[in-house]
Amino acid sequence: MTSSTAPTRQARLALTPNTSMAGLLDGAWWPYSRDLTTELPPLVEALRNRFGRVTRITANPAPWPATLRHVPVGGYAVHVGWFIDQAPDTMILLSYSLGRCDLLVIPPKTPPASAARLMAAASAPGNVHTTDTLMSDEHKTGRLLREAGAGEDAWETEGGAFRQPLTRRPRPVVGARMIYLPQRIRR
Repeated sequence: MTSSTAPTRQARLALTPNTSMAGLLDGAWWPYSRDLTTELPPLVEALRNRFGRVTRITANPAPWPATLRHVPVGGYAVHVGWFIDQAPDTMILLSYSLGRCDLLVIPPKTPPASAARLMAAASAPGNVHTTDTLMSDEHKTGRLLREAGAGEDAWETEGGAFRQPLTRRPRPVVGARMIYLPQRIRR
């Protein structure tokens, strides 16, 4: 007999370490797709040891194509609340035993380098940035890195750096402060 269920992938998740430095976020989650039925079970399972049994989540419906009210997870259903006032890149997971877990949700098609920066920033102890701030900062960083890469490519095609002739730096005089002597004064 064959199983009709596809194997689940491990959740791409970064959580803040257990420290006394509480931040606005508990970490970041980078799902493989926008299918909540497929993506939520591995996330809930990955959070079980730290946050207990997740029973509810809240999210903004804008980034998710299907707005389900319940998602089956390992023999029980997680209730889903959709709130348009919640930031689109935020998911809040609620547990009866240990409270709540606020996660930055990184869009699935995010490049790996960008996702790694976002996961590190969101899971830093004492993080005081909101999900909106983290995402806008990452968009700026990504744009700057792309522009720098394009500039470097142009630099190499134009022949690279112009070699400056070597000049001698003036020697400092050792004393109460370092004073550079003009080149015409020699010791």
